[in-house]
Amino acid sequence: MQTDSMFNKRGLIVVYTGNGKGKTTAALGIALRSVGHGHKVWMIQFIKGEWYYGELTSSKRLEPEFELIAAGKGFVGILDDDHSIAEHQMAAKNAVVLAKNKITSGEYDVIILDEINYAVKLNLIPKEDVINILKLVPRQTTIVLTGNYALPEIIDMADLVTEMKEIKHPYRSGLKAKEGIDY
Repeated sequence: MQTDSMFNKRGLIVVYTGNGKGKTTAALGIALRSVGHGHKVWMIQFIKGEWYYGELTSSKRLEPEFELIAAGKGFVGILDDDHSIAEHQMAAKNAVVLAKNKITSGEYDVIILDEINYAVKLNLIPKEDVINILKLVPRQTTIVLTGNYALPEIIDMADLVTEMKEIKHPYRSGLKAKEGIDY
């Protein structure tokens, strides 16, 4: 029989998906809340990597409880992407290996796989890699997956799925990304 305290020690699989803004921000909210409880959090970004994002600096203020790795080569096929698809795939493959190592270490309460759903959609990693990662997660660890295009198989494995839906976005009015809000 499970007691409430046993159930509260069980980790969750959390998915933030959809075309609206806020998926990474929601994951960072979990990180902030978890660090506040003295939990250890590790986050890897599968796409972001070469641009500057505010979380790269702010996360350092939460060390050693919070670690963030920007493992990607940047956005694939848009803006100023000057990397081949093979380079993006290699970066994502390396991120999968790193994620597996961190997950199996058992030292983290929360692990965030930021933009991993995009990595699958863009054919940077196969969906089987994500499914296999989820099977490795220790029972007490919460894992958060972000990015649009979450696959039905991943949604089925999840305990919590939130779809961010865009209703209105300043980009549609010609406004560019805003420092401190978008990056």
